Amino acid sequence: MAAADPQNLRNVALLSHSGAGKTSLSEAALFHVKATTRLGRVEDGNTVSDYEPEEVKRGGSVQTTLIACEWDNKKINFLDTPGYDDFFAEVTAALRVVEGAAILVAAQSGVDVGTERSWNAAKAAGLPRMFVVNKMDRENASFSKAVADIQSTFGNNCIPLQLADGDAQEFKGVIDVLNPPADAPASMASELEALKERLIESAAETDDSLADKYLEGEELTQAEIENGVRAAIWNGSLVPILACSAVKSLGIGELLDAVESYFPSPADGVAPLTSEKTNGEVKSDASAPLAAFVFKTTADPFVGKLSLFRVYQGTIKSNSEVWNPAREQSERIGQLYLPRGKSQDNVTEVVAGDIGAIGKLSETVTGDTLGTRESAVEFGRIKFPVGYYAVAVSPATKADLDKMSTSLSRIVEEDPTLRLTRDSNTNQTVITGLGEAQIDVAMDKIRRKFGADLKVQLPKVAYKETITQITQTEYRHKKQSGGHGQYGHVKLRLEPMDRTRGFEFKSEVVGGRVPKEYIPSVEKGVVKAMEEGVLAGFPVVDVKAVIYDGSFHDVDSSGMSFEIAGNQALRKGIPDASPVLLEPIMKLSITVPDAYTGEVMSDLNGKRGRILGMNPHDNTTTIEAEAPLAETQRYAQDLRSLTQGRGEYELEFDRYEQVPGNIEQRVIDDAKRAREEEKE
Repeated sequence: MAAADPQNLRNVALLSHSGAGKTSLSEAALFHVKATTRLGRVEDGNTVSDYEPEEVKRGGSVQTTLIACEWDNKKINFLDTPGYDDFFAEVTAALRVVEGAAILVAAQSGVDVGTERSWNAAKAAGLPRMFVVNKMDRENASFSKAVADIQSTFGNNCIPLQLADGDAQEFKGVIDVLNPPADAPASMASELEALKERLIESAAETDDSLADKYLEGEELTQAEIENGVRAAIWNGSLVPILACSAVKSLGIGELLDAVESYFPSPADGVAPLTSEKTNGEVKSDASAPLAAFVFKTTADPFVGKLSLFRVYQGTIKSNSEVWNPAREQSERIGQLYLPRGKSQDNVTEVVAGDIGAIGKLSETVTGDTLGTRESAVEFGRIKFPVGYYAVAVSPATKADLDKMSTSLSRIVEEDPTLRLTRDSNTNQTVITGLGEAQIDVAMDKIRRKFGADLKVQLPKVAYKETITQITQTEYRHKKQSGGHGQYGHVKLRLEPMDRTRGFEFKSEVVGGRVPKEYIPSVEKGVVKAMEEGVLAGFPVVDVKAVIYDGSFHDVDSSGMSFEIAGNQALRKGIPDASPVLLEPIMKLSITVPDAYTGEVMSDLNGKRGRILGMNPHDNTTTIEAEAPLAETQRYAQDLRSLTQGRGEYELEFDRYEQVPGNIEQRVIDDAKRAREEEKE
């Protein structure tokens, strides 16, 4: 591929609900520009875009793939993104490096929740948008119904730029509203004229001189109309609607022409990226100092990391050196690539506006900026969605243990929405993401790429135990086995403390009944005993232990003897202090469309939740609530099911609270059963 002129470049994200045909559209675009010699099919697992085994297995995208289409000195970089919720981070990253978004809608089903999410994300990114009604060849496909659905959901500024020539199996192609062919069906003449008038109105509103000319009844020239339409699309006041059938390659050439004609190039500066470090806009100038942004990282066991980047300014060259200001380190640039699916074309340079890839960067991660040390630029990092779906990960065999840590670290580096932690309370390795499908794909990748077979399960809830009454307890440790014996005798008073106070140890011994040098040993024994409670083996918290009396032996007493005595005194005393279980309580902030508020609140009540408040917004409500962690570990799936994927939530730990009596015994029985299974 030759280096592209920024004016002839278009960077466009393909967005949609899962199954609307983004990958098929990418395939048709490559075939149309003769980059491929055959049309791959998602069902056959042979498309350029969905090449990972996990994508072939699932029949859908799980990562963003760069699809570069070149023709007549023009180039469009399509970023084919996943449509499934769990992989929305890929959409977030793609929207950061494009100048336009094409939102696909399946002609037979119309607007779906993924369509709404795509629209909101592209709008929040400030990008020009267009709708592409795909699958026009399918049974029950209707362009007019799809348009009506789009307009009722997103507004009447969504106007067809094309009309479909036939629906469903009769679909023959598209007719351009602004430049209809001479042989356009006579039955469509009035509709074409009405739509053209609406487009002219939108065009006239972008410029005062055009508006005056239009209001005075003068006819706008074709160039004025097209320029005005382009300006309206750029400022978001007009969202064009197009039609196509990807699998039949109908309307694909017209779509490419529309993207090239009406979406901005990197040189147009419609959605400029601002440098946080230099506090200024970066211009798409190939001769300026380098500023490139890494928006995606993939892990490979053979070539190491592969970093996808967008050059915003300057030119990056193979076999060179760049500066990473975030890491304050230089990076050696080896071979540069222009990827197209799983294939990679070697290139000597990537210029401003274009997208490329680098292998084996040692320090650079997603969100880093590459440039020169002398003219360092640092872009703001990508704000990825935060997930709360957690699983505990463990090796399937001893052979997998050594590979587990490395493979998990590599997969987390590849997907920034995955978080890897070690729960000190349960001694489990926990990986957290956006949902079950994302975690499953991550485990499949680890198995395939790194040869590590990892098991996942619901994380253990970090219950704790405490006491609710004051009690006194004592223990006399006495052992004689020839020579020096062992003797330690302590009397303790156990008192409950306020929640989150933890542990306090105090001595009230007087008269030397227990020598001062043994008091720390008693405390050590008490602390050790608190690691495992008497109810279910969970740690004991919020207890004050006071040693108020005891006795010692001049010869047989030792620090170890008093440590044992302190340990056993606590174990003996806790059952007499009315011990109870404590469970973690989580604070939730749930935002849902108004229509689902009642169902969500009802579900929370069934999860032992408490509604703390409600904050209404435009057509949505934010519910503030709290609920036990044990009831919310799978809330990502529950909320998605309740709201058809339209709900969002945030989750954070708040406090510990006593487990209700009707649930406590079940938790105790489950914990004992789990310990017995571990012993086996």
